[in-house]
Amino acid sequence: MAAILQAGGAGPGSRVGLLGPTSRSFVSAIEATWLTGATAVVLPLPMRLSSVEEFVAQTQRRIRQAGVSLLVVDPELVAFLPEPAPGDPPVVTLADLTPGPGRPQALAYRRPADDPDALVILQFTSGSTADPKGVMLPHRQVLANHDAIREAAQLDPEDDVLVSWLPLYHDMGLIGLLGVPMATGTDLVLAAPQDFLAAPARWMEWMSEFGGTATAGPNFAYALAARALRRLPGLDLTRWRLALNGAEPIDPASVESFCKAGARHGLDPRAAFCVFGMAEATLAVTFPKPGTGMVVDAVDRRVLETDRYAAPVDDDPAATTDPSRRRFPLLGIPLPGLNVRITDPEGGKPMADREVGEIEIRGTSVTPGYDGRPDATIAAFRDGWLRTGDLGYVVVSEPASRRLAQRETSDEVGGELVVCGRIKDVIIVGGRNVFPEDIERAVALVEGVRPGNVVAFGTEGRRGGEALVVVAEAKAPDTAGLRDAVSRKVRDTVGMRPQDVVLLEPGTLPKTSSGKLQRALSRQRYLTAAL
Repeated sequence: MAAILQAGGAGPGSRVGLLGPTSRSFVSAIEATWLTGATAVVLPLPMRLSSVEEFVAQTQRRIRQAGVSLLVVDPELVAFLPEPAPGDPPVVTLADLTPGPGRPQALAYRRPADDPDALVILQFTSGSTADPKGVMLPHRQVLANHDAIREAAQLDPEDDVLVSWLPLYHDMGLIGLLGVPMATGTDLVLAAPQDFLAAPARWMEWMSEFGGTATAGPNFAYALAARALRRLPGLDLTRWRLALNGAEPIDPASVESFCKAGARHGLDPRAAFCVFGMAEATLAVTFPKPGTGMVVDAVDRRVLETDRYAAPVDDDPAATTDPSRRRFPLLGIPLPGLNVRITDPEGGKPMADREVGEIEIRGTSVTPGYDGRPDATIAAFRDGWLRTGDLGYVVVSEPASRRLAQRETSDEVGGELVVCGRIKDVIIVGGRNVFPEDIERAVALVEGVRPGNVVAFGTEGRRGGEALVVVAEAKAPDTAGLRDAVSRKVRDTVGMRPQDVVLLEPGTLPKTSSGKLQRALSRQRYLTAAL
């Protein structure tokens, strides 16, 4: 495949776009792209194929934005591509890359010179709060993160079996669950996202059938897995040691529900592995110590919202709807080669233990910047530190100190990281910093609302200031009773009623290609009466 790609012009300095569902040949095409020395640009497929036109338009924009010079497409998707226009890259199918009748049989492959600073991946951000940007990831950064993951996760290639259904256009799927086993020789069981989404129970069955020891997924996937585990017959999950949870805000109640449901199948609750990562750091940023499970930090909600300080309170897992507290999972300490610090978002002043500020990162696997966007690159860095746009704090006291013997940590963070939410998403009402995740999780519990399909955001209020709006997908047609129930739930959770509650049909809330809710786009559509 690499030889055929080289014959088509792929090589160092070029960029190969890859579009298709997960398959053996698609994975081989990604590997072949790297063998040519070209940069792989794995293009997203929609989680919801509600608009073919929108999917085609988004794909065209990314191809042009990335400067793709050759496009590799699954044969089944060729029909969706528009007629080529001047300047469009040539298209080859996966079938064209496979030797066979009428196709090259013995082209010579030429290995390019090693260049650690060449781009191996151009990874688009999810676009959950802004337009997707191309994150530049050189070989040096990717391999540094691979090495750090292997060490921090205590990966054993001779014994571990990784299981993944994550999309290969997402950094967790491409770099973590595909790249790490490739680079280390660890066994990998790979499925397609659509196989999981069609029947989430399959994920748990794969873990049992293949003796999976490690896997990863966003929080919503573990919520679906918990439902499956309650109804599945006996599985064998005794080998499972790492249930990596990341890519979206982690709900401790969902993790606890998952562990409880898995107990009868032999799942050790200490397998829960809550982490923090982002494409701009290649992938992984902080890990807890393997085998310690999820540790929760419960804080006073009012103090957090008014003073941006995480004042600890006694944790009560049974009081998940207690409006006076917020429960956060501790996400571990920085991986080897990385440093993390918490600063004042405005002035950059370092924050003390439990003071909430912006999470900043520097180290061996941090991106050099955004492709073709020097303005965004300059804005993303402060004094050599990557500004993540996430709010968080550090816990250096109990219970975090119980897990700090894992490895040497940085001077900047001597404890475990907690992520509160995105700076751009915080709703400021009456001097309080209200986090939309609190509202969304609470509303998802209202009978008639589709869980995982709720967004909350702020708008200009009728009397100035910011007002609260909630948009949710409803299981049944819109009713005044459901809107009232949502409004009461919000009031009981955060002490204020929303200015407006909008109920939508299933499948209409905007989401990114990786399934993240798009609050900014939802707000924009609300303000333009497009919802």
